Amino acid sequence: MIGVHKWRKFEAVVIGGSSGAIDAIRTLVSHLPGEFPVPVICVLHLHPHSQNESMIQLLSGHGSLKVLEAEHRMQIKAGRMYLAPPNYHLLVEPGELTLSLNVDEKVNMSRPSIDVLFESAADAYGDRLIGIMLSGASHDGAAGLQRIKEQGGITIVQDPETAQAPIMPKAAMVAGRVDFVLPVAEIAELLLLKCPGGKKA
Repeated sequence: MIGVHKWRKFEAVVIGGSSGAIDAIRTLVSHLPGEFPVPVICVLHLHPHSQNESMIQLLSGHGSLKVLEAEHRMQIKAGRMYLAPPNYHLLVEPGELTLSLNVDEKVNMSRPSIDVLFESAADAYGDRLIGIMLSGASHDGAAGLQRIKEQGGITIVQDPETAQAPIMPKAAMVAGRVDFVLPVAEIAELLLLKCPGGKKA
């Protein structure tokens, strides 16, 4: 049963994952409408020399949400999913709410780092943010998810029993209280409840 939070207008969703998260993201995208009323910003741990083009094609073929590779100073818009490019940290800049990229040192042995995205987005959006941790084989993102919680946002973790790699979801749960632990299809259902307004294609 999906619980009920007090109503508020959410303005962004951030997602992190690594091993096994591609299938989870694909399932999530297939459930979201092209007119999803908030942006979705995503960090996946991919090989540093890989390209996002094939990932964009894969995700675009499973849903109507527009999928883009994040670019420096790109304006954040609703109805878009932004993917961090390999080997770049992805951040949300407050104020104008744009994306930024950098090649600072790795965090949790990762670049892009989920913690870097989650923490910057939490500072930019406050309690208007939803953070999601998917399948993965590291602890990256656990601290960032707690920053989202501390700022008043909603935190969601993929049920470890349904994750190909449960380490990342379990690490997020151990790090602190999360609001929802759900299979991916139910995460999509929850997003549609929390961010009403889009029409399923």
